This record gives sequence, C-alpha cells and structure tokens, in this order.
Amino acid sequence: MRKSTEKTGKNAGTERVAAAGGAGEAAGAEAAPRARRRGRPPRDRSGPPTSERILSEATALFARHGMEGVSMRDIAGRVGIDVSSIHHHFATKESLYDACFARVFEAERAGLAPAVRGLTEAVRSGPDGSGVVEALRDLVDAFVDFLDDHPHTTFLWLRRWLDPTRHSPLDEAYALPIYHEIEQALLDAAGRGAVVEPTPHVTVRSLVWAAHGHVAALTAAGGDAVAAAREKREFRAYAHRLIGRLYAPPGADAERDS
Repeated sequence: MRKSTEKTGKNAGTERVAAAGGAGEAAGAEAAPRARRRGRPPRDRSGPPTSERILSEATALFARHGMEGVSMRDIAGRVGIDVSSIHHHFATKESLYDACFARVFEAERAGLAPAVRGLTEAVRSGPDGSGVVEALRDLVDAFVDFLDDHPHTTFLWLRRWLDPTRHSPLDEAYALPIYHEIEQALLDAAGRGAVVEPTPHVTVRSLVWAAHGHVAALTAAGGDAVAAAREKREFRAYAHRLIGRLYAPPGADAERDS
C-alpha cells in the first residue's frame, strides 16, 4: 500500500512539473515577438515620418500625371504602405493634392523670403534705382535656384493653368501673396522715383513664366548636366539684362542706342 501511495505521489509531482513547464513555454511564446507579415518590407524607423513620405511621393506623381492621372493605390505603392494608411493621414485624394500644393509653395515662400526682404529693404533705402535693380536680380536668381532644386514646383504650377477653377483657392492661398508682396515693392519703388513701373503685376508674372518655362525646357531636353548648367547661366544673364532694360534710368536707352 505504501509503494502504491509513493508511486501515485511521484506521478502527481511529475504532472505538476510538466504542467509548470508547459505554462513556462506558453508564457515564453506569448513574450516572443509575433512574426512579421510577409510581403511588405519593414519600415525604416530612422527615415522621415509616414506623412512626409506620402507627400513627397504624391507630389512627384501629381506633378507628372496630374490629380486625375494618379490613384491612391499608385501613391501607396510608391511609399510602400497600404491605401488605408494614406487615409489615416489624408481623408481624400483631393485633400492630399491640396496638401502637396501647400507643402511646395510654403517651401517656395521660405526659400524666397530672404531675397524678397532684400528687395523691400532696397526700396526703403532711398531713391537709388540701382539698388532695386540688383535686389530684383538677386530675387530672380533665388527663384531659379529654388526651381532647379524643386523641379516638381514648375510642373504643379503648370497644372494650375489647366484647371484654373479647381486651383483658384490654391492660388489665392499660396501663390498670390508672394506675387503681391513683390508687386507692392515695385510700386513703392516707383512711388519713390527709384524706377518707372506702371504695370508691376505684368512684370512679376512675366518673370515667373520665364523662369518656369526655363525649367520645363531643361527637363524636356534631358539630363545633360553640362548643358543644363550652361542654360542656367544664360537664362540668368538674360533675366539680368531684361531687368536692367526695364528699370534703366531715364535717358539710358537713348544713350545706348545713340
């Protein structure tokens, strides 16, 4: 009888040990990280936030194909995420499109701000037209440099004119304020006698169109870096000559032509 009892006790102890071991294995399984789902590459946590990657890829696609030519699935594929992840940040394609415009034109405004300040300071410094001319040349140079560094800006800008009704609110929010600031500086310069400028809005838009046309032509021509650098120098020289002729002191044209 004692042996039977001892055997029963040993069996119970063995069962308790096995149960404890099984519980430990279960706990270990729970503590272990779950396997990553196959098919989607892991996100680089050291990279930019998801919303920034969405905006960057969407901007490139919208600039190339327009809003109607791009789907949310196209953008998700470029970013490497699910469409639902895009909707977490941007409810609709329209809101994402508007956010891309806002991002591009905020960058443009920040990039041109020092040169715009230089122009307004040159106007306030006195009636010397040469300071205004040089400041406006610096502003054009800054604009060309910005467009070279952000070529998507040009193609988004051109898209605006294909559908002006759709883009009118974007123009009013992002493009017109900086145009008006430059136009006002030229009006102030004319009021102080520094330059003769009866139509500053025409001047500003003409220079903007010329710069965007320069970038579009370079993009269409291909990727010859040497030719692109030469074209950039030549466009700068052209813009500088144009500004110099627009705001030449009275009598300068007559002296040049005599």
